[in-house]
Amino acid sequence: MKKKGFAAVVLVVFFLVTATFVGAKALYETKPVPKGERHNISEIIPSSAKWEKVVVSDEKRFMEGINFDKNGKMWMVSPMTNELLTVEGDKVKFVEKIDGAVGAKFHKDGRLYITSITGKLLAYDPKTGEVKTILDKYKGLNDLVFDQAGGLYFTEPIGSNALDPVGKVYYLPPGKNEAVLFADHIAYPNGVAISADGQRVYTSEFGKNRVVSVPSKTAAASPESPFIFGQYEGGIGPDGLAVDAEGNLYVAHFQAGEIVVQDPSGFKYGTIRLPESAGTFTTNLTFHDGYLYITESSKSEVWRIKVNKDGLTPYGLQ
Repeated sequence: MKKKGFAAVVLVVFFLVTATFVGAKALYETKPVPKGERHNISEIIPSSAKWEKVVVSDEKRFMEGINFDKNGKMWMVSPMTNELLTVEGDKVKFVEKIDGAVGAKFHKDGRLYITSITGKLLAYDPKTGEVKTILDKYKGLNDLVFDQAGGLYFTEPIGSNALDPVGKVYYLPPGKNEAVLFADHIAYPNGVAISADGQRVYTSEFGKNRVVSVPSKTAAASPESPFIFGQYEGGIGPDGLAVDAEGNLYVAHFQAGEIVVQDPSGFKYGTIRLPESAGTFTTNLTFHDGYLYITESSKSEVWRIKVNKDGLTPYGLQ
């Protein structure tokens, strides 16, 4: 090899090693060992906080995909009844028939992107009522989340389970019309969320009752690799996910009737258990005006509770 070529290779390696070291320093910098318990759930919810029932559907619906638009209007979907829904006053209202609609997130352009168990990614325009197919021909989709650049992660769980972990997560880059495989070999990938710093993608591995963390498509160079972020007990598995502005993860634990809260390092604050009168089908969650909102699908209800943290501002509300 010529000296100039050799020098160039050495320089590239140096920069790669330096970038990796910088990323690693933030991840692996030692911290003081706490003297007592790391956390208490009182850090998340005020001691006086009580669950409030926001709305209950007059019809039997399996409500999912809770969102608020820029005007503070609540939106949801129901895969069992093939509906896009809103809330007006104390009533759940039908908006549009969308087969298998199960997850929903707003884009900056005002459209509501919707995943369907039929295998389609759709976009609904609230101004015109138009429903457009963005992607199709998947086995069956579940949840989705936009990154800060407008790229979209979505889960494909249909056909996978604890004994046959063939579920996948895809990524649709901003401005593109073809998604790329992001992660696979997952036992029913359900909910999906992005860490507050944008470095990780959290995915609910429903079939194994855990959440896995994978470096995002835009993550800085680092030795961090995919790992188990949270392992849960009881219930069936984690469903919807949400992140607050401090990077804490909120997990809707399906069939457990509770929300598990973890800090950015995976340590648990504890759980926020729904009241006795609620069901245990905690499916999805979101933040709005100082409250954490929850869909409980066995009784077709929406609940909320006051929280001490602000939710991470979704891409669609920026």
